[in-house]
Amino acid sequence: MRLIVLGIALFAFATLAPADGAGIRALGISAPITPITAHFLHRNLNEAARRHDRLVLIEMDTPGGLDTAMREMVRDIMASPVPVVVYVAPSGARAASAGAIIALAADVAAMAPGTTIGAAHPVALGEKSDKTMEAKVVNDAVAYAEGIARTRGRDEALARQMVRDSLSVSAERALAGKVIDLIARDRKDLLQQLDGRHLRRGAQDTVLRLAGAEVVTAEMGSAERILSAISNPNIAYVLMMLGMMGLFFELSNPGAILPGVVGGICLILAFFAFQALPVNYAGILLILLALVFLVAEIKVVSHGMLTVGGVVSMILGSLLLFESSAPFLRVSWSVIAVTVLSTTGFFVVVITKALRVHRRQPVTGREGLIGQAGTAESGIARAGGKVFVTGEYWDAWSDEAIDAGSRITVEGVEGMRLKVKRLPER
Repeated sequence: MRLIVLGIALFAFATLAPADGAGIRALGISAPITPITAHFLHRNLNEAARRHDRLVLIEMDTPGGLDTAMREMVRDIMASPVPVVVYVAPSGARAASAGAIIALAADVAAMAPGTTIGAAHPVALGEKSDKTMEAKVVNDAVAYAEGIARTRGRDEALARQMVRDSLSVSAERALAGKVIDLIARDRKDLLQQLDGRHLRRGAQDTVLRLAGAEVVTAEMGSAERILSAISNPNIAYVLMMLGMMGLFFELSNPGAILPGVVGGICLILAFFAFQALPVNYAGILLILLALVFLVAEIKVVSHGMLTVGGVVSMILGSLLLFESSAPFLRVSWSVIAVTVLSTTGFFVVVITKALRVHRRQPVTGREGLIGQAGTAESGIARAGGKVFVTGEYWDAWSDEAIDAGSRITVEGVEGMRLKVKRLPER
């Protein structure tokens, strides 16, 4: 019986205890902080906990991002049963804005030489708020950063300056000011310094045992990479333009199907990206109005005025679409120029060809007969006669007398009779 009990205990210990081969999970975050980034971190922290990994290492180089996504990541980091290290690397990298707050929340914050951290002043997305609302947002962000710094035993005053005054500091100053815990040249140097380090996690002391641990690099899944890519303002802008154009062409020419399908997919992806971007809906309406003007130019003869209005509306809408002082949350000037010129050029070509078609002489039906030349098969007067036009014999009449064999041209069509006149002799 004792042997059975001992066997069960050993089995339970082997099942529940961390495996000897538990490794270090390394994540790379080198883009703006978005809901996709937060989901990527959440998934890997859960996986690290399930596999009893010894450490989660986040190698960061980010200009910042969304406050909501940042707070999700901070909550996940602080609730993680696996120790989390944020390492700002390589040299030249930065943990700015939301990235600085995430670094503060880590069990260990480290930086490579030549990196910076800070500039965490909150930036309003979309329309500018009034001074009272702005003060509320800043004070909330300051209190949030101070609370994280206090929890992790870091300098609250310097954390407060990073938020309120947009202070950005070098790795050396961050270490001296106790915002980070260490400076490491590279990943190998970092892991050597972390091995044997004592961490205070809640009411327990944890010692990092990293010697011999395998470093496993976690990559974003295919879906995450795609969604992360379309969160780029430039790509979101192009997707929106393609979506609107596709739907307009489908509505203008029902039954084409393909433009409507492609346009619908592009618009859905664009609106998904907009939830992570500072969208100004006045910009969307101006772009929509521009496409209406350009399509209307095909139907209405405005002598180019609708085209000019469409181009102006599209340029203004593109400039107003994303309102943010952060460059990574705005559409590139080059992308705007290429998109506006391409869209305008396409519509100008379509409009030109449509006008040529409208002005072309009809070649079939009643209208197609007018202006056609033929021969009088008999004498023609107001009483009538016979003509040969477009390979057929027709009853015809004329206000003037026309001799048989004379060259004639059709002036009009009345029922099944043609009104003709004599062509001048050559």
